[in-house]
Amino acid sequence: MEIKSFKKLKLYGFNNLTKSLSFNMYDICYAKTPADRQGYIEYIDEQYNADRLTMILTDVAKIIGANILNIAKQDYDPQGASVTILISEGHEYAENSQHESPGPLPGAVLGHLDKSHIAVHTYPESHPDDGISTFRADIDVSTCGHISPLKALNYLIHSFESDIMTIDYRVRGFTRDVSGKKYFIDHKINSIQNYIPGSTKEKYQAIDVNVYQENIFHTKMILKEFDLDNYLFGISKKDLSAGERRRIRQRLRKEMLEIFYGRNITKA
Repeated sequence: MEIKSFKKLKLYGFNNLTKSLSFNMYDICYAKTPADRQGYIEYIDEQYNADRLTMILTDVAKIIGANILNIAKQDYDPQGASVTILISEGHEYAENSQHESPGPLPGAVLGHLDKSHIAVHTYPESHPDDGISTFRADIDVSTCGHISPLKALNYLIHSFESDIMTIDYRVRGFTRDVSGKKYFIDHKINSIQNYIPGSTKEKYQAIDVNVYQENIFHTKMILKEFDLDNYLFGISKKDLSAGERRRIRQRLRKEMLEIFYGRNITKA
C-alpha cells in the first residue's frame, strides 16, 4: 500500500497528530579480561554520559525546530544515564519537511513542532565469561505538529557508532481540517529507509516491517562487514593467534545476529 502525497492542510485549530520515533542502537565489543570488560563499561559510560547525551538531544531539538522548556538528566551508579527534554513549538516551517528524504546534520532549523519530549536511556553491560560487552542506547522523539521526528534520524545515526539499529515510527490520533474531516496521517511515508542516506544503507543489511493501515513503520539494520580491530578493547588483532581471531569474530557475529533477530542462536 502506498501513502498518497498530501498538500499542506488547512487545519481547524491545533495539529493533534502524535508522531513518535524510537531509535535503538547497539555497540558490540570484545574485552578479553575482567579488567578490560570493566574498562570498556567505564569508557562507554564516560563517552555517553548525561552531559554528552544532553548535547545530542539538544541538537535533535534544533533540527526539528523545537524550543527547549526543561532538561532533566541523570548519571547512574554503577553505570548508565538518562536525559529527558520537554520541548515546545518552534517558529520555522519548511514545506519540504514533508518529503521522504534524509534529514540534516546540525546547522539548520527545518520544521514546526508543538509540545512534546525527547528522551534517551543507556544500558552498558558485559557477558560474565565470554568477553562480549554491549552498549545500548534507546532514544524516543515524540512530536505533535507538522514536522516528523524522522528528520532527526540522519543526525542520530551519525551521533552513535552503531553495529545494529532498530527504528520504529508511528503516527497516532487524528487532526481535523477546517471542514471537520479527520486526517490520521498528514505526510507521505513508504519506509523509514527513505530517511536514511544511501551511503549509510550501503553498509547495512536492512529489514522492513510496515503496517500501512495502522501507520506503523519498522526498520532494523545490521552491519554487513566489520574490522575486528574496531571491536577489540585493550588488545589488537596482532596480539591474537589466527585461531583466537576466528573464535572472537564468531562470538561477535553471534551476539550481533541474536540481537538483530531477537532470539538466541544455538550451534547445530
